[in-house]
Amino acid sequence: MADFAGLSVLRLLLFVGVAFEGVLGRGYGWLNGHATFYGANQDPNSFGGACGYGNTFHAGFGTSTAALSSVLFRGGEACGACYQLKCDYRADPKWCLRRHTVTVTATNFCPPNNHGGWCDPPRTHFDLSSTAFFRIARQGDEGIIPVLYRRVSCKRRGDVRFTLKGQSNFNMVMISNVGGSGDIKAAWIRSSRTRTWVPMQRNWGANWQSRVDVRGQTLSFKLMLVDGKTLEFFNVVPSSWQFGQTFSSRGQFN
Repeated sequence: MADFAGLSVLRLLLFVGVAFEGVLGRGYGWLNGHATFYGANQDPNSFGGACGYGNTFHAGFGTSTAALSSVLFRGGEACGACYQLKCDYRADPKWCLRRHTVTVTATNFCPPNNHGGWCDPPRTHFDLSSTAFFRIARQGDEGIIPVLYRRVSCKRRGDVRFTLKGQSNFNMVMISNVGGSGDIKAAWIRSSRTRTWVPMQRNWGANWQSRVDVRGQTLSFKLMLVDGKTLEFFNVVPSSWQFGQTFSSRGQFN
């Protein structure tokens, strides 16, 4: 009975370790998954996908991007998260580049087909840009490679970016180039008139909405990442802002 209890505790610890690795990005070793790649289309406007980033260069991510299977995507909460991948050389020495790694940002969703596809639950799958894919796999491999992956901290150039979308009193803000864990759990907006933090709701992906009319006002933002880290960004957007403009904060997660 003692051996059984000990085994149960061990299984529980392993489960908790995987959960923290997948959600909070803390180091619990490498996990198993698979990867494919988008294809020949290298238009950066096609990489932003289900996260709504649009051009991933403008968002701060370049072409080191990935679409995640539903288990990893978490309904869009994973947008902006960073993963380090390496091809599993022991499993596929023919196509894997040994000791090569690549770090990618989650910018898109790899939808399931519910017929045993690679992006069906509970599989952990990365559909990479071809640029990222061939950093860890040999040219000529047009198929699926086994990978080892882990969450890592996002190292960004510059500060957090806020792109204003919407119309009239419907305000939507696309938040990009977020450092630290990269994935946002909650967001708030504060205008120069209200001067209180108003919760925003995730509309889709990296787009957060508020129905408070903030036109003609200076805007501040507060973000909480999935790992619990929170920062306030004061007076990021001037009162003269227009829909479609992007503004950078004076601060960044690390």
